[in-house]
Amino acid sequence: MAPSAKPGPIGVDTGTNGCRAGRASDCAFSGGASAARRERAAGIGISEGEGGAGGGGKSTRALRDSLRERGEAAAASVIIDSALVELESLTTTKSACELLGVARASVYRARVPPLQGPRPAPAVGVQPTALTEQERAQILEVLNSDRFADKSPAQVWAVCLDEGRYLGSVSTMYRLLRAAGPVRERRAQATHPARVRPELVADGPDQVWSWDITKLRGPFRGLYYDAYVMLDIYSRKNIHWEVHSTENGELAQDFITNCIIANRGVVPGTIHSDNGTSMTSKNVAALLADLHIERSLSRPHVSNDNPYSEAAFKTLKYCPAFPGNFTSIYDARVFLGLFFEYYNTEHRHSGIGLYTPDSVHDGTWKYVRDGRQVVLDAAYLAHPERFHRGPPRAPELPAKVWINQTPSKVESEVK
Repeated sequence: MAPSAKPGPIGVDTGTNGCRAGRASDCAFSGGASAARRERAAGIGISEGEGGAGGGGKSTRALRDSLRERGEAAAASVIIDSALVELESLTTTKSACELLGVARASVYRARVPPLQGPRPAPAVGVQPTALTEQERAQILEVLNSDRFADKSPAQVWAVCLDEGRYLGSVSTMYRLLRAAGPVRERRAQATHPARVRPELVADGPDQVWSWDITKLRGPFRGLYYDAYVMLDIYSRKNIHWEVHSTENGELAQDFITNCIIANRGVVPGTIHSDNGTSMTSKNVAALLADLHIERSLSRPHVSNDNPYSEAAFKTLKYCPAFPGNFTSIYDARVFLGLFFEYYNTEHRHSGIGLYTPDSVHDGTWKYVRDGRQVVLDAAYLAHPERFHRGPPRAPELPAKVWINQTPSKVESEVK
């Protein structure tokens, strides 16, 4: 006796398989899906679109890895290689590699082993539209002719075109000339000899002086005064200064003469300056030659060749009391007089051990150093634990000062 049908919801008949009426497609789909799963498990009816190639490749890789783990890698490679050859005759190399789980790059690399030794030179291709040797010789002959020897390729091209001849493009003419060698600058070019870098050294006062001229802004736009300033590079002392409404060789000559007078007639061995018109004037050159003073000049556009004058001008113009402009040339002279008096007698210069330029120039800095040492010794005796590096010492002067000092010549002196 057939089993009774399982009751379904109210108003809905169910068949003997428990499926609702009108849902036979659901039951057929369930049965078909089960059958498809069974066929897939048995390897039946798997198309490439369902992953046949990928699945086969994964299975082959898994089999190969398993054989490698068992020490049968060589045998697995032989079987896969032979299968690859057979599959390539039936399909493409890409599909065969995917079916066997082999990387295509490895297959191509194995079939084309790397070259041993140097690579062969690539074959030089010949441009089908290239000029023939006869055409190249004709163009060079025209360019080197007496008629066109002094003309540019563009001129030659235009003249030939006006005469009804076309030899080649302008770039072709340049290329042929460049290969033949005549392409160069044909005009006479000015050549300047290399300027020697000035290297000056001083180990005491009145050996090397440095001077320069700086602009001081006047009361109106475009009106400036010229400040002439002379320094001793060892002591940093301002030997002399002047302010004028202009600069020229005559004023520069008088300025240097006044500097020697202000220094009690002591003449330096060298006077250094930049390449300004006043510094290179015949008046100054003749004066220095008469006084047997060596003249030293900076290189053009190299401000580092005159560092002491540039540093002094910065100290001047960065002074808090320095005015933005001067109402007259007399005000400028008054201010510079007060500034350089302070600079020489009160300003403690970091480049000379924080002594004043006047004390270094006349040698009295040693007494100032001894007084400082007395104070430092007393401070050390009172609290030696505060000086971790031992007893403090008063600053000394540098042994030598340089213009364009080389690193290997840095020296210090303990007196």
